[in-house]
Amino acid sequence: MINRALQDMPRHSKGNHIGHLSKVARDVAGVQLSMVNVYFIGPPKAGDRGWVLVDTGMPTSEHHIVREAERRFGSSRPEAIILTHGHFDHVGSAQALSDLWDAPIYAHRLEMPYITGRSPYPPQDPTVDGGAVAKLLSRLFPKGPFDLGGRVQILPQDGSVPGLSGWRWIHTPGHAPGHISLFRGEDRVLIVGDAFVTMRQEALTSVITRKPEVWRPPAYFTPDWRAARTSVEALAQLDPEVAATGHGIPMSGARLRRGLNDLVEHFDEVMPGHGRYVDRPAVTDEEGIVALPPRVFDPVPAALVSLGVVALLGGKLLRGRHA
Repeated sequence: MINRALQDMPRHSKGNHIGHLSKVARDVAGVQLSMVNVYFIGPPKAGDRGWVLVDTGMPTSEHHIVREAERRFGSSRPEAIILTHGHFDHVGSAQALSDLWDAPIYAHRLEMPYITGRSPYPPQDPTVDGGAVAKLLSRLFPKGPFDLGGRVQILPQDGSVPGLSGWRWIHTPGHAPGHISLFRGEDRVLIVGDAFVTMRQEALTSVITRKPEVWRPPAYFTPDWRAARTSVEALAQLDPEVAATGHGIPMSGARLRRGLNDLVEHFDEVMPGHGRYVDRPAVTDEEGIVALPPRVFDPVPAALVSLGVVALLGGKLLRGRHA
């Protein structure tokens, strides 16, 4: 079960950006939730099983997703729920929605251990540079394992996407071992997941303002930076016209391509300068974690411990003076 501490985090109206459906492409719409975006693919008022949901947000996102689905599709149910990956903010409502709609959940085979209860993800890395979300809030983020129930299925090996003619899935690991992105060649629409994002997800000010910028995958949950670079390069080669990311607003046209090409060219400069996985990746396989690099020095807990010692000693000194 997803960590309940996240459901109790304070919600500020400016930073939440919980909104209604917004158009991404002719038959693609997105919804901005409290921490992440989800996407509906299918024409408005599509018949039963005539559309697909991509990612499912947090456990608290279920009712909002259902409401927006009903606005777009009426009472019809999706053909499938597609997961770009299994991190907590992308799978939080997956089982509840799957049960409600009697719809299968599809993910890459390398994500299976993390969404079928067999393995946690490699631990998050709050030592990476980037801002308060990385250094402080990411410590609260659950790493699983998550068990989404018996409707979980592996995506077809041929790259086809259940329920989506004309689309293909692309393995884009780095941020997660079985991370995928979705691409439609006809109009070059790309649903990215977190292979790259369009805001600096590690920085609290960026999360609040959602200033658009093509940026690296969220660093605190990226355990393989070499693979992340290769995935960004592969997506740039698709020359997308529109990119809808897991975090941030959709981007399109020359601005998108310029930002994506800049990210490829300067990836070594924008990736974290230090952190647990910067020099050595986590090693995983179809069963989950195989090996982890050693932890690196984390100054935040040490500082908190130091403050606690100082406070304790200070209290003893004060009591001694008044004895």
